[in-house]
Amino acid sequence: MIEGMKRILMIATGGTIACKPNRSGRLSPKITSSELLEYVPELAQICAVEARQLYNIDSTNMGPAQWPGIVNMIRENWGMYDGFVITHGTDTMAYTAAALSYMIQNPACPIVLTGSQKSIYSRDTDARKNLLQAFRYAAADGAFGVQIVFDGHVILGTRARKVRSKSYNAFSSIDYPDTAVFRGDHLIRYLDAPAQRPPMRFYTELDPAVFVLRLIPGVTAGIFDYLKEHYDALIIEGFGVGGLPDSGNGALLKALSEWSAAGKIAVFSTQVQHEGSDLEIYEVGRGALELPGVYDAHDMTPEAIVTKLMWALGQTRDQAEAGKLFTEEVSHDVCE
Repeated sequence: MIEGMKRILMIATGGTIACKPNRSGRLSPKITSSELLEYVPELAQICAVEARQLYNIDSTNMGPAQWPGIVNMIRENWGMYDGFVITHGTDTMAYTAAALSYMIQNPACPIVLTGSQKSIYSRDTDARKNLLQAFRYAAADGAFGVQIVFDGHVILGTRARKVRSKSYNAFSSIDYPDTAVFRGDHLIRYLDAPAQRPPMRFYTELDPAVFVLRLIPGVTAGIFDYLKEHYDALIIEGFGVGGLPDSGNGALLKALSEWSAAGKIAVFSTQVQHEGSDLEIYEVGRGALELPGVYDAHDMTPEAIVTKLMWALGQTRDQAEAGKLFTEEVSHDVCE
């Protein structure tokens, strides 16, 4: 180990980066954490790396049951390393990055997620580049927070979205600047670590009973009756800046009022990727916003809305208290 070199712990969870073809020719995660490191011997010149295999799953299978395991592994090793790199599948990486932003708040060292669109096992792959850049960022002075490093971009965990299913430039920062970008090996910073950081806190309690209802023309109020029996929070992805269709009888607003009266939370967002929702603009939104426990997501990403609600309801079942936790800004997740 070179004197003064940063110590980074890599936590492997599977995903495409760790895939090999099985007997049927389909890809599944098989490559271990130590094997991943063998593909990038250049890391020895960047930082001192240790690796742990936490999961080895397709990221389609990653969710609230697995996120506390990542948090606990980081907490158990906190103070022993200068940063963490999590290898992860791309399909749910933005959800995990957002979840970790709420479950590990104000971290004093970087927590970096990365993966690839093609396996590190392949000849033509983005895996080695992404892995190297993830470690370069994690080992850089001034690196901070939960970030996704992918295809040369460093993106806040609360702002990242997967926007392409196959191309290497799979992730974008939605309605917020990249934290940094790579030009070759050179890191160009756009955002600096906060000058003052509140005390760091770990959380592991989540309530996964959150449902996303995407409105379509002709949707009827009966869907609320079913959802009320099974879920504690509802995200309503509306049209444009958001709101509830009236259909001349106000049935949807009445159903939402009953949802609110049951002590549950509803959050309005938009199906439009950029610029967010604003329920104050149209009457179809204002009536909903006046109900207790109904909130506007503004420009939060869908991944941030879902995971923040799971986190908030994991801390309290009180409608007002959970709403307060949801509306407080965390890691630049909302800019009204």
